[in-house]
Amino acid sequence: MFSTAFLDLPPLVGAAGTVRLPGSKSISNRVLLLAALASGTTTIHDLLDSDDTRVMLDALRALGCGIQPAGSTLQITGLGGQLKPSEALLPLFLGNAGTAMRPLTAALSLLGGEFELSGVPRMHERPIGDLVDALTQLGCNIDYLGNPGYPPLRIHPVDHDDLVLDAPIRVRGDVSSQFLTALLLALPLAARNDIVIEVVGELISKPYIEITLNLLARFGITVRRDGWERFTIPAGSRYSSPGDIHVEADASSASYFIALGAIATGVSGKNGIRIEGVGADSIQGDIRFIDAARQMGAEVDSGANWLEVRRGAWPLKAIDLDANHIPDAAMTLAVMALYADGPSTLRNIASWRVKETDRIDAMANELQKLGATVEAGPDFIRVHPLAQAGWKAASIRTYDDHRVAMCFSLAAFNPAGVPVRILEPHCVAKTFPDYFETLFSVAEGAEVPVICIDGPTASGKGTLAAEVARLLGYHYLDSGSLYRVTGLAMRRAGLSADPQHEAQIAALAAALPLQFIEGKVMLDGEDVSDEIRTEAAGMDASRVSTLPSVRAALLALQQRFRQLPGLVADGRDMGTVIFPHAPLKVFLTASAAQRAERRHKQLISKGISTTLDSLRSDLEARDARDSSRSVAPLKPAQDARHLDNSQLSIEKSIDTVLDWWQQVQPFKSA
Repeated sequence: MFSTAFLDLPPLVGAAGTVRLPGSKSISNRVLLLAALASGTTTIHDLLDSDDTRVMLDALRALGCGIQPAGSTLQITGLGGQLKPSEALLPLFLGNAGTAMRPLTAALSLLGGEFELSGVPRMHERPIGDLVDALTQLGCNIDYLGNPGYPPLRIHPVDHDDLVLDAPIRVRGDVSSQFLTALLLALPLAARNDIVIEVVGELISKPYIEITLNLLARFGITVRRDGWERFTIPAGSRYSSPGDIHVEADASSASYFIALGAIATGVSGKNGIRIEGVGADSIQGDIRFIDAARQMGAEVDSGANWLEVRRGAWPLKAIDLDANHIPDAAMTLAVMALYADGPSTLRNIASWRVKETDRIDAMANELQKLGATVEAGPDFIRVHPLAQAGWKAASIRTYDDHRVAMCFSLAAFNPAGVPVRILEPHCVAKTFPDYFETLFSVAEGAEVPVICIDGPTASGKGTLAAEVARLLGYHYLDSGSLYRVTGLAMRRAGLSADPQHEAQIAALAAALPLQFIEGKVMLDGEDVSDEIRTEAAGMDASRVSTLPSVRAALLALQQRFRQLPGLVADGRDMGTVIFPHAPLKVFLTASAAQRAERRHKQLISKGISTTLDSLRSDLEARDARDSSRSVAPLKPAQDARHLDNSQLSIEKSIDTVLDWWQQVQPFKSA
C-alpha cells in the first residue's frame, strides 16, 4: 500500500493481464458480525483485510469473541447471542466504517451492556437518526453524545421482556440501505415472536439487502419479505454457524478493472483484463456494473468466478442510467464518461451524499479539475466527455474516500498523455489496500519517470535516493549494490576482476537473483546487505565496474528496475548512461574531507577501526580512478542539477531534490 502524501500516475497507454481482487467489504463485515452473533465456530475464507474489517474485528474482540487466524482463514467462535455480564462501559472506535457502525449500533442495543460508539469526524457527519428512531420504537435505549441524529452514541442495556415486538418497526429506506440491514442482522436476537419491519419510502440500494438476506439464510435465519416494503423475522430465530463460509471478491472493486478493460488497449501482444474471484452470478448487486459497461461498449465474458473484459466500441457510448442499484460502482461510470461520445447522466444517486464523503460534489469537483464540464443536482450527475486537447493534469483530492482515489486512477489513460496526481492514496486501505500495486501489475506507462542521483563514493547519494523514493512511492535502485553484489559473486566463485575472467563475471552479473526488500539487499534469498558494505567489497565493486562486459550485462538489469509508478536510481552513471533521458538528474557532491568524516563515523559505529587520513586517501584515489576510467567515467550529466551537501543536513538535501522534482511536474505544490 502507498502511504505517501500523494501518488503521481504517469500517462498510461495500455493494460492487459490478470488481477485477483480482495474480498467484498459488504460481505466481509456482515459475515464477521453474523459469525460473532452465532453459536459455534465459523471458519471464514478469503476475508477482506482492510481498515473496515480491522475495525470490526477489533470491536468483536472487545466484545469477547474468540478470533483465531488459521493460515489463510479466520476462525470466529461466536457469542451465541449473549454477552458476558459486565457493568463497565465499553468504548468502541469504528473509524469511518458504516458497515460496522450501523449494524453494531443495532446489535449492541439488543445484546445488553453499556457501550459508547464513535468514529472519525466524517463518521460523526453521517446520519444514523433513522436507525436510532427505529430501535427506540422497539424500546432500545440510545443517547446521542453530539449532534442529534449522528454518532457518537451511548447505548444502554434493555430487558428483552420490555421490548415492543407486537407492532411493525418502521424504518426509512430512502437514505441508506444500511439501516434496514442493521435491523435485519440484529432483530433475530430478540425474536421471541414474529418481528415485522416496514420500510418507509422507496428502498434504495436493494442489491445490498439481497446480500444481507442471502447471508442471513446461511446462518439459519430465513426472512420472509413482501416486495421491498415488509420483512418478517420468524419467531424463534436463532443464529447458527454454517461451519465454513467463503467471501466473494468485491464486485465494487471489480468495476475499476472492468472499466480498465473497456478503456485500455492491449500491451505486449496481450489484450483485455481477466478478473478472478467474482463472476456474473455473484450475490453482490454491484456485479450489474457489467451491464452498464456493456452499454458503453465493453466486451465482457464471464464464468463462475471470473470475468474477462476487452475494449469494444471506441469512443465509449454515452449512457443515461438509473444507478440506484449500483451506488458504489456507479462512481466508476462517471470517469468512464470522460471517454464517451456524448454526455452521460447517472440518476437516482442521492445516497452518494451520505457516504464516506458527499460523493456527488466530490466527483463533480475533481472531474472539473481534469477539464470536464459537469452538471450535478440533489440526486444526479451529468458528465461531458473530454476531447484530447481538453485534458488537464490535475491533483485529485480524495476526501479520505477510497472510491474517489480508485476511480480517478482511470484518468491516467487519457489520450492527451497528461499525468494524474492522487492525493492521500492510502485511503484505498478501506477496501483495497493493494489497489495501485494491482493496477501497475497490468498497466503500461508511456514513459515511467526516473530521478537519477549520481555522485562520488560516500557523498550520501544512497541515503538521499532511498528517502526520496520512499516519499514519492517510487521504486529504488542502488546501482552500487549491483556492482558490489557482482564483486561478491565474483569472490565466491573464486574469480578476480581481471580481463581473463571478464566473460565469467559478466555471466554471473547477467543472472544475479537480486532483490531490494525493505532496505535489504537479497541475493538468492540471502541478506547480503552487511557483507557488501565493507571497504573490500567497495574496492571490488569499483574494479568490476571497469569491465565493459560486466557493465553491459548489468545495463539491462538496471533498466528493468524502471517500473510504475517511477524509479529513483543512485550511482555514478545513472544520468549519463543508464537513464540518459530521465527528467531529473542530480549530481551530489561533497568535499573529500567531509565524505571521509562521514564514512569514519559510520565505520566506527560498526566497530571497524580506521583513520580519517586513510579514508580520505582511499576516497581521493577512488574518485580519480572512477573519473578517469574509459567506460562511463564519473561525471555529471550535461543537464544535471548540482547539489553540494557538504554543509547540508539530509533533510535539507531531500527537500531540495523534491522541490526540483516538483518544478518539472505539471501539478501545483502538494
